[in-house]
Amino acid sequence: MALATVAAAVTVTVASAGETARRYTGSKGNGADHAVFVQGNELDGNTIHVFERGDDGALTAAGRYATGGKGGDQIDAPTDSLASQGSLVYDDRSGRLLAVNAGSGTVTSFRVEGRKLMDRQVVASRGDFPASITVSGSLAYVMNAGGEGSVQGFRITPDGLKPLRGSQRSLGLDNEKVPLFSSSPGQVAFTPNGRALVVTTKSANTVEVFPMGRDGRPAQEPVVNESAGGVPFAITFDRGGRMLVAEAERSTVSTYKVRADGTLKVVQGPLSNGQETLCWLERAGDFFYGGNTGNSTVSGYRVDERGRLALTNDVGLATPPSGRSQGVIDLAVTEDERFLYVQNAVSGTVDGFRVGDDGSLTKVTTATGLPVFGESGMEGIAAV
Repeated sequence: MALATVAAAVTVTVASAGETARRYTGSKGNGADHAVFVQGNELDGNTIHVFERGDDGALTAAGRYATGGKGGDQIDAPTDSLASQGSLVYDDRSGRLLAVNAGSGTVTSFRVEGRKLMDRQVVASRGDFPASITVSGSLAYVMNAGGEGSVQGFRITPDGLKPLRGSQRSLGLDNEKVPLFSSSPGQVAFTPNGRALVVTTKSANTVEVFPMGRDGRPAQEPVVNESAGGVPFAITFDRGGRMLVAEAERSTVSTYKVRADGTLKVVQGPLSNGQETLCWLERAGDFFYGGNTGNSTVSGYRVDERGRLALTNDVGLATPPSGRSQGVIDLAVTEDERFLYVQNAVSGTVDGFRVGDDGSLTKVTTATGLPVFGESGMEGIAAV
């Protein structure tokens, strides 16, 4: 199918983990409907691959759209070219899809109607190698992974994303413009109440928290917290607002309370899943699912009302591995929390699973023909 080439300014917002979304009902459309979006991250021209999602979770190709920017590939990345979580996010509140163009230093936004992407807008990320983005209310913050690393704020206006003067903050890293995958930051995320901005830094082994001011700007310096587990990567939140961080070194997850002053209280220390290289973590109700890229498996977790995390079974596997599902990376959960979709970078596939009442996963679909990891590869997925 021919690439879409429409380009015009739009308004964009993206929900951070734990934020309650509301369907956009403005005059420009009603947002996405039964769709899964996959970022191709192609070096010669980044694209968004769109799939229609059936009521049974099955995926059918529904189009491909150019972002107007280029994908990127971090140095020595083993399977995940962007080495991040949150590079592609859909926000039901505004009906917008936002993608990073790591190779161009830009961010692309689309207005979504059903499964069509409209009114493309491209803005500079104001840093090197943008790899993750988060939103709270009318604020959007982009994480730039290259160089010293930074977070850059934007106001969401009727005309699109507008840079927020005085909002950029350094992460104090020492990377090249294209970073080494192990030394790049993993994700930026707002806490559910929007009062803090959190960044994981892999090589520094820290979880850095910027308390947010009422003017939408972060504190001048982050509160630097030592990670409870080695190589912190992905961030998500439970229903109670507690923060869960996936740690790649030993495939563990730690749970924290984020205090108002930016310090972290460990609620539960590193819980191992017995797998290899846990990097991605997403919530589906009271269950969580993690992508273990080292041995191409998906782990399942459940959390109780006190925030205590446990594996959904003794072996740490929510679903058995498959020969067609190699190089597990990013994951996405539908808004109704019934389906989980998993990117397989080495296979160039996306698997879809039905989430059971006990947290078990049943495979319902496999989409093929997506960019396979090589010089670069797909990364970033969103599901509605």
